[in-house]
Amino acid sequence: MLKTALKPRWILMLILAMTIAAVFVLLSQWQFNSSREAPPPAPSTTENVRPLTGVLPPRTPLSAANADQVVSFEGTFLAGTRVLVQDRLLGDEEGLWVLQAFEVDGSGVPAGTDGASVIPVVLGWVPDAQDAASVPEQQGMATVVGRLLPPEAPEVQRPVEGQIPTLSTAELSNLWDRSSYAAFVVASDVAVDGVEVPFAAGLEQVVVGPQPQETPVNWLNIFYAVEWVVFAGFAFFLWWRLVADDYRRTLEDEADAAEEARTGGAHPGAVEPAVVLSAPVSDHESGAHRD
Repeated sequence: MLKTALKPRWILMLILAMTIAAVFVLLSQWQFNSSREAPPPAPSTTENVRPLTGVLPPRTPLSAANADQVVSFEGTFLAGTRVLVQDRLLGDEEGLWVLQAFEVDGSGVPAGTDGASVIPVVLGWVPDAQDAASVPEQQGMATVVGRLLPPEAPEVQRPVEGQIPTLSTAELSNLWDRSSYAAFVVASDVAVDGVEVPFAAGLEQVVVGPQPQETPVNWLNIFYAVEWVVFAGFAFFLWWRLVADDYRRTLEDEADAAEEARTGGAHPGAVEPAVVLSAPVSDHESGAHRD
């Protein structure tokens, strides 16, 4: 079989199979590298308070490196912008988040104009909408410290007056008719003129801690990586199977040639035609008449 494998055409086919397998192995390596996502920023970085305008400019998507960062910013709470976010847990109890728009100073657009960007600020949690009605809105100039988090995807749901199903900044931008940051902040401290504003009675503070530091693994990418390795092995298997078929045909041809030489050219298994001898026919039996 080695002699068959060393034929020029099968050597060329082996080179082709090796090239294809190498490409598949590179694709497998790429899938393996993609399966391990970047770990979240370390708490030593995210827990240091940084100015919002230096972390996330307006109209800019929030990157994974800046998510979970504790930020501070100054500006104005906008009256009449309070909404409640549905289906929020505090421990084991389900309730709503109390949310309000905050116009950020230093965003590059003069404050008080329609072009100034706002950021949604989560002020607290209430068990139901009636409890939120008794809590007054935040108003006027303030300083906010809180954790910067990515927005949620919008959901289609039966609308409830003053409530939204998810914290989608795109939906809030349409609701408030203002340009919004592509993120929201869960407030931990709110101060007016340097004086901390305590959370009102009936409004529980929402506490969001830093993300766990384990590196997420995407098992779908690992499955694809293993699949590419199988494809690489199949390229060599296909080459070996073609060589084996060629070798088997060669053996069959040699066996046929040897059998033909042994039988003197007769086809193996052929039967010699039988010779039929007939008795001579007499004149009487033939019915011939002599003159």
